This record gives sequence, C-alpha cells and structure tokens, in this order.
Amino acid sequence: MDSKYIYLIFTRTGTWLSQAIGAFSETKYVHASVSFDSSFRKMYSFGRTNPNNPFSGGLVEESLYGGVYRKFRRSECLIYRVPVTEEQYNSLKREVEIFLTEKHKYRYNFLGLFGVLLNKPFKRQNYYFCSQFVSEILIRSSIYDSNKIPELIRAEDLLKVKNKEMMYEGFINDYYRFDCLYSLS
Repeated sequence: MDSKYIYLIFTRTGTWLSQAIGAFSETKYVHASVSFDSSFRKMYSFGRTNPNNPFSGGLVEESLYGGVYRKFRRSECLIYRVPVTEEQYNSLKREVEIFLTEKHKYRYNFLGLFGVLLNKPFKRQNYYFCSQFVSEILIRSSIYDSNKIPELIRAEDLLKVKNKEMMYEGFINDYYRFDCLYSLS
C-alpha cells in the first residue's frame, strides 16, 4: 500500500501583519498552510484574499509561487511532510472541501489574533486565522492532538505534529532549485 502524505507549510512573508505577529510571538514562522501534494501550487489556509490588500482576508487557496509569496520575494518557509493513513488523508480532504464549498462565507479572524496574544479564545462563527483553521481540520481528521483549542493555537504549536519529516527550510525563491536537486538524489 502506498503511503499518503500531507504537507505543512510554515512561512514568514514580511507583510506588516507577519512582522507584527512575529514581534509579539517571538517566532520565525507565523503563517501555516496545508497541502495535499508536494508541488505546493494548492495550499489551504486563511490569509489575504488579495495580495495587494492586507484587509481582505478569508479562506485562501495559496500557491508557493504566486500571490503574496510572489509579491514578497524574500519570504521564508519551513516545509514538513507528514505520513498519514488513507482514512486521515480522506478525512482531511473532506474537511477542506467542506470549507471550499462555502468559501464566500468565511472571513479572517483578526480579533482572534488578539485572543491568542491574551490567551483568551475569541471564537466567531465563520471567522478563522491560519493556525486556527489548520489545527481545527487536522484535529478533526485525527492527525493532530493538542491540549489547546484551535482558537488559541499558534503556527509554532503546529510544529508539534507527530511523525513529520522536514523537507526544506529557507527562502521560497530558492525552493525550486532545491526541489530540482532533491528530486535528482
């Protein structure tokens, strides 16, 4: 039986929000996304729906090669591959598909970020920030277990996902060259 994998992508773009979160949390990677394939052309998270407008946030289908990552060329990333069972993989796919079918109703949870800083959950229906979304769908799919509720989970907390394998850390612009070399070895 072939192994199934999901990918957790942690980034820091240099946007004002990324810089602010990094300053308050004292962590390098402040944004979390999930992907089902190693091309990273489809990653799912909550973030900017328009790379040019920092106040337009919601459920996003990101690409490591476009959008905010193209706009902020010095973005850095940390990529993990996580082996999962077929049941976990299919469950996670369903969770993402449920969100995507009603994408228009979801918004970015800016207020929830303050709740994380104060360690006070601020749950609003249909509002998420990146690590809240990623943790919630991973928890529902039995891939991640935490003693925190998703409204208090930071991107750095997701580094505790078990059985992960680091694939890459560095500048996103350098990833393509690395990936080509990695594929040849």
